[in-house]
Amino acid sequence: MNMKHDIKPGQQHNCLSIGNTPTSGRRRRCRTLKMAASLSRVIRVQRLVCCTVQNAEALLDPAMQRHFPSVIPFRTKKRYFIPPVVGGKGHSPDNLEARAGQAGVVVRQEYMERAVNISCTAGVFDPYIPPEGDARLSGLSKEGLKQRTEQLKQSAASLLAIRKIKELDSEFNTKEFPAQAQDIFIQAHDALTHFNKEKLHDLVTERCYPEMVRGNRYKTLRWMFVESLEPPRVVHARCPDMVSKGNLYGQVTVRMHSRQTLAIYDRFGRLMVGDEEVPRDVLEYLVLERHLVNPYSRWRLHGKIVPSWAPPKDPIIKTVMIPGPQLKPWEEFDELNYEVVNPKAVQWHK
Repeated sequence: MNMKHDIKPGQQHNCLSIGNTPTSGRRRRCRTLKMAASLSRVIRVQRLVCCTVQNAEALLDPAMQRHFPSVIPFRTKKRYFIPPVVGGKGHSPDNLEARAGQAGVVVRQEYMERAVNISCTAGVFDPYIPPEGDARLSGLSKEGLKQRTEQLKQSAASLLAIRKIKELDSEFNTKEFPAQAQDIFIQAHDALTHFNKEKLHDLVTERCYPEMVRGNRYKTLRWMFVESLEPPRVVHARCPDMVSKGNLYGQVTVRMHSRQTLAIYDRFGRLMVGDEEVPRDVLEYLVLERHLVNPYSRWRLHGKIVPSWAPPKDPIIKTVMIPGPQLKPWEEFDELNYEVVNPKAVQWHK
């Protein structure tokens, strides 16, 4: 039985139509295509369920577990192994560079050189030799007059160096510079006792910094400048150059005789050297340096000259553990019957 349906204008139809005039045959084909698509979806779902069930059975079956290894192999990094040549000639370390050149491989040359810091020199140029008995002999005695004449002979080179320093540093003055050097010395040691590294780098050179901080780890420093026994004065001056002829540095040695207090405590709080309450007279020869070519440089503490006739330093008292008797668990230590052996004083050096 044929049934006709009228389609109003603007109404959409589910099946394909040509010219908006659907027929019964075309509707049947649309229904058949829909049914086929639904059946294909059902078949796919059934196949997926079957595969899932089979995989689950294979995992549960101990006989089937050998087909599913627990470790999944995957590709790793390639490792090239070249077996050594047995009895090969020309494989000694001396011929490696020649063989590399024949193969076209450029071997970079290694330079065993140290880094150079041009902001300061590596040491004290022509160091000042302090006269023996300085600060002890009177200038009116016979030996004191001999020392004064020797200083006048050695001052010729210092005068030439001071003249060259004044050409590059217009503010340098031998009368005002000793007070400036003493101020730099006090500030540097105050920064050292408070472990102020930033300020210490501004007051001392790169050569002097490791010498001041070496051996001070886990220690407590107590230092104080009490007074100046004699006014500081310039005793030596040099103007060396480094790397090139025009790269000049100024080194000035200042004699400073003062009274100071120093006490060093170890990490346990025990006194090692010195005393905070007992001041001592100290005679020092300070070397200050400046990079004269650099307009932004400043005078900094570069080192210290220790004369050969200086008295030896006091021995450092170190805290050590003295082994006692080996006691058994049921024994007690009796201090009255045990003698403690006092160790001998040893001169320790940093």
